[in-house]
Amino acid sequence: MATQPLASGKLRFEDFELDVRAGELRKGGVRMRLRGQPLQVLQILLERAGDVVTREELQSQIWPADTFVDFDHSLHNAIARIREVLGDSAENPRYIETLPRRGYRYIGPVEDAQAPPAAAEKTGNAGEVVSLAEPGKPQSRLSVVVRAAILCAVVALGLVAWAAWRSAHAKPAAASIHSLAVLPLSNLSRDPSEEFFSDGMTDQLITDLAKVGSLRVISRTSVMQYKGTSKSLPEIARELNVDAIVEGSVIRSGQRVRVTAQLLEARTDRHIWAETYDRDLGDVLKLQGEVAGEIAQQVRAQITPAQQEQMGRAGAVNPAAYDAYIQGRLYFTTEYSKPASLMKAQHLFEDAIREDPNFALAYAGLADTYVYLAYAGAMPKEQAYEAAKKFVAQAIELDDSIGEAWDTQGALSSNFDWDWDAADRAFSRAIALAPSYSCAHEDRAGFLAFLGRRSEALAEIAKIDQLDSGPSSAGSESYAYFQLRDYPSLIESSKRGLILDPKDSDQHYFLGAGYEGTGRLQEAIVEYRKAMEISDNPRTAVTLAHAWAAAGEKSKAEKMLRGLEHNAKAMASQYTMATIYVGLGENDRALELLKKACQEKSLDAAAWIRSDFLLDPLRSDPRFQNLLRSVGLT
Repeated sequence: MATQPLASGKLRFEDFELDVRAGELRKGGVRMRLRGQPLQVLQILLERAGDVVTREELQSQIWPADTFVDFDHSLHNAIARIREVLGDSAENPRYIETLPRRGYRYIGPVEDAQAPPAAAEKTGNAGEVVSLAEPGKPQSRLSVVVRAAILCAVVALGLVAWAAWRSAHAKPAAASIHSLAVLPLSNLSRDPSEEFFSDGMTDQLITDLAKVGSLRVISRTSVMQYKGTSKSLPEIARELNVDAIVEGSVIRSGQRVRVTAQLLEARTDRHIWAETYDRDLGDVLKLQGEVAGEIAQQVRAQITPAQQEQMGRAGAVNPAAYDAYIQGRLYFTTEYSKPASLMKAQHLFEDAIREDPNFALAYAGLADTYVYLAYAGAMPKEQAYEAAKKFVAQAIELDDSIGEAWDTQGALSSNFDWDWDAADRAFSRAIALAPSYSCAHEDRAGFLAFLGRRSEALAEIAKIDQLDSGPSSAGSESYAYFQLRDYPSLIESSKRGLILDPKDSDQHYFLGAGYEGTGRLQEAIVEYRKAMEISDNPRTAVTLAHAWAAAGEKSKAEKMLRGLEHNAKAMASQYTMATIYVGLGENDRALELLKKACQEKSLDAAAWIRSDFLLDPLRSDPRFQNLLRSVGLT
């Protein structure tokens, strides 16, 4: 049933008024946040009030055939958004009724905003108002009073009834939202080769939301476990301990990308917000910032002017460069301990820079990769350092608001330059720019623990626990507890890490160190051996010999250390060789090697020298104290 043309261009229903020409919905004169496709759907349903509007009709009028879209998802989101704004319910509809597999019907009252109201008066021939009282019969003062009293009573009863209905149908107030998780965005292209694109978009949306200081955003490694899960949203939210969930989908076709996102209150699975964004691929960075900013507004997060500027700063990016960048990020974030994967990430970041020389994020990713190639021993330290230093400087010059770049700068300052003050400033800057960037908290926790700043390190560990439940965070916690020489906590954290990855050699090593530190030597020996079965790190062998010596098997320990001395000279670092000589009781040779390691700013020394229990026999030696003092560690 088609409606007659509107006299006013406005449709009124109860407290709402839809201005068709302006494209605005108001309630009591206040404009509501409804626009785009949801507003168009509402207009069609109102104009055909009482009729069934089929899904096919809605698709043909709002989603033309020449656009690519997941129509079912978009229509569902549009209806959900309308109901959210109107305070309606799918189970007990007051305005919009769902007819399964057919369409929708508007069932509430609606009128043209300029239609003449039903009145207790009628108009005479000349337009004058004529009373409905009996013609020619004057009304007494008493009858006027009685009628007025009756009218007041009716109005009062109506208000009471309205208040009772409102109380019964009112939506429960949304809980305060201080934390959220972005679930992996669905790839709607039905092309498995496009999976990296949706995963990359998920990663970047998390990165953008991590900039909002008043919001705790769960890390990528924690949410990716829910990809394709059948768990309910409230169940996922309980496991991640968050107040809200963001889910959605990505599809791209040619040079266009469409992202559909919706925000749901975790406790009740209640829909809060949904929107669809259709953009050129070159505007994908701006799109991500736009989505993140809208989500932050919906949860009423406190956004500083600087954070608002960050989200709106992104410019255009070459689509090929973006593809290469997000593939590089996926290799780096998921396989950062594997040299072959790091090299793949390196080449992809280089491809991104060739495609777009002004792409700041690609420079930051490339710098990070060089740092980890040095950590893995896959590239000479000085070569990796010079490259990382160059690329992180270019990233910061292009965009100094990238938290990842400042985190990398902190790693360079601490582990390569041994400039502890500069490192502290860089790590703090990274966290200020991206408060929920878990890698920055992990790096700063280890750095503070290395310097012996216990309370600050523990605060960072607590933050890590809130953001990331993956193997990377577990490893960072164990390293920090080792540096703090908090062996009971080290046992707990390394056990948690081994639940996540039973073949993590570092966690077996840390568990052994925790056992040794608490006097459980036989258990320590078992864990060191497990670590050696997985990785042939010379440090683990030295530590195993140390545990043997502590357990009274000194001849066995010496035999192992002599074998290491002979075999490790060509491959072990100066620092590792120093620990071997400490174990053999040759302290002078150990101190000589430690001095060289400090002069060369060895990565091993930067990681271990201040708290390593392998060096305990040297700690009372004035020469060792002077050495620590010379590098600013006392």
